[in-house]
Amino acid sequence: MDEAHLTITAVPGIRVGQATDLEGLTGCTVVLCQEGAVAGVDQRGGAPGTRETDLLRPMHLVEKVNAVVLAGGSSFGLAAVDGVMRYLEEQGAGFDAGVARVPIVPAAILFDLDLGDPGARPDAAMGYAACQAAGAGPVAEGNVGAGAGASVGSILGPGCAMKGGLGSAAIALGDGLTVGAVVAVNAFGDVVDPLSGKILAGVRMPGSDAFADTMAVMCRMAGGGQGEGSRGWGANTVIGVVATNARLTKEEVNKVAQMAQDGIARAVRPAHTMFDGDTLFALATGDEAADVNLVGAYAAEMVAEAIVRGVRAAEGAGGLPACRDARSLDSASLHSG
Repeated sequence: MDEAHLTITAVPGIRVGQATDLEGLTGCTVVLCQEGAVAGVDQRGGAPGTRETDLLRPMHLVEKVNAVVLAGGSSFGLAAVDGVMRYLEEQGAGFDAGVARVPIVPAAILFDLDLGDPGARPDAAMGYAACQAAGAGPVAEGNVGAGAGASVGSILGPGCAMKGGLGSAAIALGDGLTVGAVVAVNAFGDVVDPLSGKILAGVRMPGSDAFADTMAVMCRMAGGGQGEGSRGWGANTVIGVVATNARLTKEEVNKVAQMAQDGIARAVRPAHTMFDGDTLFALATGDEAADVNLVGAYAAEMVAEAIVRGVRAAEGAGGLPACRDARSLDSASLHSG
């Protein structure tokens, strides 16, 4: 693998395209596997927004998908899938239903309506444009695609949050085997360095640039519900795709998606809350023989790395500072328990 190309498109058969509205602070990211990839999904958060996830589970007819869409715009953003399906139909891709080929395009969305223009949402035109822009080169990160309007650390409301973003990572495991991930980071909790536990981006103290630490804030709010000012239901999520060129069955690729969720738990504190819609898709594109345990273990590593890369690449926007602006933030209040 090219050392300069350490994003999900290093996986053979994967292309990524993005469409971004920097004024409205929203966008979509399309992971194309036009020739078809065996797919699975694992959804952990309590407030998901998804499309076509049931068919990815074992004991369902369809084995392969042609694309996965990650989008902002809350549930409105699912409209971006229509444009992706139109593009794929024009390319002759999809499940052969006899009278027509039907592109299989699962999707997950995140809530970004409170950061930019709430009337700006990904639509079919944006999904189609993302497909047209798709390529196999390094994936752009930060305030792009589904990460354009992402934020993290929302427990005290959007004014105390920080900018999230889109990140991607990949690793070559030898003998031609590659595992990669792309993740849009819009978490209720804080993003932390998985090795040190240090907060990189998250909730800030009101009127201050010091980190408040979501876990500590939750303790102070114990018994009081979600707390005044929090964004609330359906307003947060980490959504992403992991991919490999391994040869995996549908059951195995679902296991990879399940194991990959550990990457969210390593890099987001807390993860998988009732206010998050944490959803990861998994794709297997190739014929490389591989141990599913190895693929799943490194999928989790790549998800954690992609999350960290997403917030580090993000730029301040919508009145929120980003990790790169926060070198002086005081993280002395890190939760120690």
